[in-house]
Amino acid sequence: MTDQTQKQKNFALIGAAGYVAPRHMRAIADTGNRLAAALDPNDSVGVIDSYFPEAAFFTEFERFDRHAEKLRRKGGDAAIDYVSICSPNYLHDAHMRFALRIGADAICEKPLVLNPWNLDALAELQAENGARVWNILQLRLHPSIIALKQKVAAELAQNPDKMYDIDLTYLTSRGRWYFVSWKGAQEKSGGIATNIGIHFFDMLMWIFGPVKTNIVHKSEPDTAAGYFDLAHARVRWFLSVNADYLPKEATDKGMRTYRSIQVDGEEIEFSGGFTDLHTLSYQEVLAGRGFPLEEARPSLETVYTIRNAEVTGKTGEHHPFL
Repeated sequence: MTDQTQKQKNFALIGAAGYVAPRHMRAIADTGNRLAAALDPNDSVGVIDSYFPEAAFFTEFERFDRHAEKLRRKGGDAAIDYVSICSPNYLHDAHMRFALRIGADAICEKPLVLNPWNLDALAELQAENGARVWNILQLRLHPSIIALKQKVAAELAQNPDKMYDIDLTYLTSRGRWYFVSWKGAQEKSGGIATNIGIHFFDMLMWIFGPVKTNIVHKSEPDTAAGYFDLAHARVRWFLSVNADYLPKEATDKGMRTYRSIQVDGEEIEFSGGFTDLHTLSYQEVLAGRGFPLEEARPSLETVYTIRNAEVTGKTGEHHPFL
């Protein structure tokens, strides 16, 4: 990794009151950098005190924009180098554009955008401004997932025609608030597959190759399920925020989340090891090895297809939870 002690980088954070924002604050602190400014229309952001109490804070984008522009004009050590984006999904595009316009790199949570063609416009803006967009794809940095990728690559080297059978199940219970918030509005979140499935879909494509067939069996506000043919895998997937789907093994332990990936009947254990993945993501970005704009395209095209697909019902290969 490059020596970051030469110059402390200045960060701005958009979406400071969000669920994932503290992980970004910690990553900025852990990498020895500084949060110069933060924005959120909600002022419940006391967590900033744990990391950067001196950061300027704004509840209005216009004032935040003016402050960032003032720092840019000052130049030197004052200008913002990176903008971390944890805002609602439908605002990511505008906030990445803001970052590029002030000459800062954008570090953005998934999904980068809701429509794949928005990536093309961002690529043009990147080329014009010289700044870059980096995608948070932390599952690709998880030790268990890296080990699985290495194992699969070795097996495919021996047998290039090998196909794997995969069941992906992700249940993360949410209360009524979820459907009142932006997350419950498909035009803002992209729906279940986009909001909570995209990391898993990206990870599976990263390991097993691109999507060849994409079938949707169920698509409702709280649940989605379907089937993929990947280049080297047959995938049955099931995603839900409805606690009624939790299996007995989870409810007996009082768990409200259930995460399972089975590859050829073998469970891939990756429930732990998530704590520092955002810090690791930031280290990679600062070293110039992060996941750039185009890495987002395959998973974005996949969830866009799911969102607009005809729902077939329980036909053909389908997930057992159906």
